[in-house]
Amino acid sequence: MTLQEPLQRLSPSDLETLMDWAALEGWNPGLNDAAAFQVADPEGFIGYYENGELVSAIAAVAYDPAFGFIGLYITRTDKRRLGYGRRVWDAGIARLENRTIGLDGVPAQQAKYGSMGFEKAYGTARWSGVLKPEMLAMKTLADADVAAVDAHNADAVAAFDRRLFPAPRGQFLKSWFGAARSTAVVSNGNIVLGYGAIRACRDGYKIGPLFAETTRIAMTIIDHLIQQTGPVRVDIDIPAMQTTLIEELEALGLTKGFETARMYRGPAPTLHMPGVFAITSLELG
Repeated sequence: MTLQEPLQRLSPSDLETLMDWAALEGWNPGLNDAAAFQVADPEGFIGYYENGELVSAIAAVAYDPAFGFIGLYITRTDKRRLGYGRRVWDAGIARLENRTIGLDGVPAQQAKYGSMGFEKAYGTARWSGVLKPEMLAMKTLADADVAAVDAHNADAVAAFDRRLFPAPRGQFLKSWFGAARSTAVVSNGNIVLGYGAIRACRDGYKIGPLFAETTRIAMTIIDHLIQQTGPVRVDIDIPAMQTTLIEELEALGLTKGFETARMYRGPAPTLHMPGVFAITSLELG
């Protein structure tokens, strides 16, 4: 899609500016998220410029011909209510034309997104607090085969991921894992039973994605990740249906923060939602 000025593709430095705006909104992005986001779709970040300065932007990432995701939809605070946001929104939606489009919407915006054809699939809440290795030991699988994501298991992890995410994203995952502080895969022989990653953020760390066959496997992955970092403050964006995991983490002192809803325009993807214990990111799904 060709953009007409004052709309432009974001440069890497302007994408970093957009990540700074996301931090000011309280989203706590990862320190290295921007580079991985660009791997997902280098052309998928659109900005509105005024006198050469970025004033509004959006991520409109096309994962494949059938699915795209909208995120990072932010207008600079001093330029709001001037129509710039609508310009980037329209450009982003046009870029993802003929695809199912996903987004994570805060409660205040869900009715607006609903009027644009998006329907709620499930709710998500951010759970935050300090996790320590000794807190998790009694909640894990004692004999689990746990390893880091590497060249030997990356293809199997990507295949497992495909059941739980609406599109293939092997190159994105490779970049995501490369920037992570730690990764963990639980396997039974060559069969992946779950995986997760933890990455450094503006404030503490964030776990995501966290995909697993059972809650106990998910807790085992969390334990392995925290064993690598030591005691840290973490954020985890957990779907509301994962009540057992939420109860386990709440008992360990994590508290509930802001909520969002995963919404789709177009046919909702068929996913194994019982295996989604934490989404990858609010920005790209």
